[in-house]
Amino acid sequence: MTDIGTAGTFRLGDKTVKRMGYGAMQLAGKGVFGPPKDRDAAVAVLRAAVEAGVDHIDTSDFYGPHVTNEIIREALHPYPEDLTIVTKVGAMRGANGSWKPAFSAGDLRKAVEDNLRNLGLDVMEVVNLRLMFDVHGPAEGPIEEPLAALAELQGEGLVRHIGLSNATPGQVAEARRIAGIVCVQNQYNLAHRLDDALIDDLAASGIAYVPFFPLGGFSPLQSATLTDVAARMGATPMQVALAWLLQRAPNILLIPGTSSLAHLRENLAASELELGADVVAELDTIGSA
Repeated sequence: MTDIGTAGTFRLGDKTVKRMGYGAMQLAGKGVFGPPKDRDAAVAVLRAAVEAGVDHIDTSDFYGPHVTNEIIREALHPYPEDLTIVTKVGAMRGANGSWKPAFSAGDLRKAVEDNLRNLGLDVMEVVNLRLMFDVHGPAEGPIEEPLAALAELQGEGLVRHIGLSNATPGQVAEARRIAGIVCVQNQYNLAHRLDDALIDDLAASGIAYVPFFPLGGFSPLQSATLTDVAARMGATPMQVALAWLLQRAPNILLIPGTSSLAHLRENLAASELELGADVVAELDTIGSA
């Protein structure tokens, strides 16, 4: 049985969590919209993840919308004492599945309250402000007002800690001057490494970095180098990609998502995969290509 504790732990808010977690986005329907084809399978994956030792689950009420949170509650409530559930606010879904900004104080309050209700919680451990100045990636834009709105909810006891998602380094620096930021969640993987300097800066400050799309997202990582390394190691390319992230920096917390029990086990097994310095150097060429 895989020991995901092999990859170590890191501080996230008031909790210390294992560095291999789980992202719930894929439990919704196609395009992260509507219900899954097999709700029982989604419930089974969540329960298997927690049984395997996962104590950090990433979600959002705009997945579905509401779908993943309702499934998490069905599968895991009442929650294990050591389980940390992290959510995101700042976006909403259109009737056609489109992604829209939802930054106003009223939008953010409603989003936090929806997350609490659908998850069956009294307080969210961590709420990430998903910045939507560009749906497809970080873009500069004002963040003081939405952060102030989240800080107000924090003062009311509905939110313990605040993080950022889809943020530029400048926005992260600004946010850290406004509020205590416990994590940053941006796109990052072997081939998409724009946040290299940011990760190192956050590590020096003890702030978690949570890469989304660690395996490439909707366009899975494709690399002959990655395939060759995996074959030599007797692992899958995706396991090697996850292991590289775990060795990249101690503050990286992984949340690979899947709706498959087999893929869940494959992902978790990456916790035990050790990459030598020569292998890491070889893989590093992918991001510099």
